[in-house]
Amino acid sequence: QGTLVERLRAHAAGIPAFFTPTGASTAVEDGSIPTRYNEGGFANGVKIPGIKKESREFGGRKYIMEPAIAGDVAFVHAWKVDEVGNCVFRYAQQNFGAVMAKNAKLTIVEADEIVPTGSLSPNAIHIPGIYVDRIVQSTEPKQIEYMTLAPSPSSSAEPSILTPEKEHAQKMRHRTAKRAAKELKDGYYVNLGIGMPTLVPGYLEPGVSVWLQSENGILGMGPYPSTKEEVDPDLINAGKETVTLLPGASIFDSSESFAMIRGGHVDVSILGAMQVSQAGDIANFMIPGKLVKGIGGAMDLVSNPDKTKVIVVM
Repeated sequence: QGTLVERLRAHAAGIPAFFTPTGASTAVEDGSIPTRYNEGGFANGVKIPGIKKESREFGGRKYIMEPAIAGDVAFVHAWKVDEVGNCVFRYAQQNFGAVMAKNAKLTIVEADEIVPTGSLSPNAIHIPGIYVDRIVQSTEPKQIEYMTLAPSPSSSAEPSILTPEKEHAQKMRHRTAKRAAKELKDGYYVNLGIGMPTLVPGYLEPGVSVWLQSENGILGMGPYPSTKEEVDPDLINAGKETVTLLPGASIFDSSESFAMIRGGHVDVSILGAMQVSQAGDIANFMIPGKLVKGIGGAMDLVSNPDKTKVIVVM
């Protein structure tokens, strides 16, 4: 995800390619991941092989070259758009929107509100009108993909009916999360993967508070909303779950999010994985012979281990 959004941003800025540590010394670098299989999938062989990446060393670290990606058409959703195309996003609406709007040859913005020219503060503009070609009024209500609410005290007090195997697995999950929480210090900036990592904040030591970062552009992410009335369709985490914000939170786009990750500004990254070797090698996005849905953000999260501690819970 981080490399994808940076490739989009690079084209928007007129940069043909760049070097990144993400994916160095992996199947991404050597081109062993096919670009496309023949019709029918893996069993029928490779139609377009993967592309080997050029690599270079800077400051003793290996980086690989990634070319920019040019988009033809961008469909972007924004909160407020004035009549000359200046756009303002609301909460986590930004994600890839701002970058893609600047990247494409033709950018069409769907607006929650179309407002008169001059009614938006110049300080609030996320996308200048120079990048926008068409504006359309939104007519459909926003959809929430995963409405996630915090467990109520009454529901957590009720005994759950689990098989012995599931009860043991649940205890191990919480035990693992409790141990991972001991690695977090007060004031740390922490990225949490989806699934088991989300249990970790519940086991923070007394007096320890951390800033949770989400790849889709949130720093200072709070807990799940307590009630349906608190749910906001524009406030979701990277797993598309509804969340809240803490006082002091900030919002930005995915390019900024992955810049702070790749640049080593996040203190700890807690993620899940399929396999981990004794040497700490992580496999978490591809099973041979199975559909590869995407690498996701984990490869960016582990790209700067000198500055970001990586903890795998599994």
